[in-house]
Amino acid sequence: MIEVCEVGPRDGLQNEKEFLSTDQKVQLINRLINSGIRKIEAVSFVNPKVVPQMADAEEVMKLVPYREDVSYAGLVLSRSGLDRALLTKIDTVNIVLATSDQFNLKNARRTVEQSQDELIPVIKEAKEANRKVAGVLGTVFGCPYEGEVSVEKVLHISESFIQAGCEEIVLADTTGMANPQQVTEVTQAFKQSFGDDFELRLHFHNTRGLGLANVLAAYQAGVTAFDSSIAGLGGCPFAPKAVGNVCTEDMVNMFHQMKIDTGIDLSELIKTSLWMEKVIGRPLPGMISKAEVV
Repeated sequence: MIEVCEVGPRDGLQNEKEFLSTDQKVQLINRLINSGIRKIEAVSFVNPKVVPQMADAEEVMKLVPYREDVSYAGLVLSRSGLDRALLTKIDTVNIVLATSDQFNLKNARRTVEQSQDELIPVIKEAKEANRKVAGVLGTVFGCPYEGEVSVEKVLHISESFIQAGCEEIVLADTTGMANPQQVTEVTQAFKQSFGDDFELRLHFHNTRGLGLANVLAAYQAGVTAFDSSIAGLGGCPFAPKAVGNVCTEDMVNMFHQMKIDTGIDLSELIKTSLWMEKVIGRPLPGMISKAEVV
């Protein structure tokens, strides 16, 4: 069984020039839930001056449907972000740290070490508030400013986050620099360090066209949890030329073609993808929606 974490409402929309209204965001989340998706990164609690598309995080969280089988996550970069998150009904706090200094300076205005020192207490406080905490490590597979990031550095940061209380680690290919062989090697190194049972999720972008190939490599290395974005929306304001995330409906289609269950209704996903194209006002990167008639 594949666990899909839909990041379209957050990662998918944060780089869009076309701002969705709060009601449109909630409608998107409802459509995703109706398709069978049960884990959604809905918002981010970041400086609205820096990422204005996410300025209505609290309003979105007031309006989304609450069900026992649906889990909402919100992205946090700092203590102030956690303070905002804890005032909402968010289930999971995604604590984000880039693993390269230059990228983290642009994303959080801190070096990796500075962010790490600040975020360790944030993780502990989120745990004390009875929220699940996921450590999201960016630029794991390469940084557009510094190049290669060592596996040893990734494992060291992962260990510090796990010791602080993270129940899940997300290894993110922030700018789409990964390749399948590298994904296999990093995944195997992580599992050797922390065991097969620790929750590991992978997050890929399709900047160089290798998104689904990297998902498949991770799956073959034992990963069954993946981030993806409806219609292939996505990108990072601080990552040059970073295009969308792995497309949710394309990934679900790949697994269904392989006879691997996701618990998701592909036809409903495609309908949502086509709806998103109308809302955004331009063709979006997803492929299966262009091939299937629904």
